[in-house]
Amino acid sequence: MDRAGCALDNAAAESFNFTLKVGFAYRHRFATCTEARLRIATWITGFYNTRRRHSAADESPPIVYGQQITAARAATTARRRQLMAA
Repeated sequence: MDRAGCALDNAAAESFNFTLKVGFAYRHRFATCTEARLRIATWITGFYNTRRRHSAADESPPIVYGQQITAARAATTARRRQLMAA
């Protein structure tokens, strides 16, 4: 990152900012900056990071994808232990 002329330097940040603005900020009015900060932080922790579907996670919400990965790792570990015990 931070190379001159690299178009992908800010791709992740730009994608997040677009989703934040279009998905939340433009749809609400805030009385104060403090209210905006609180409601945006709540949106990020309550929706963006937990329920929003991600293309990199086979269109699964992060929590579901994390559970799938944990189950797959546990199965792999169990298989390794069986093979080592045999």
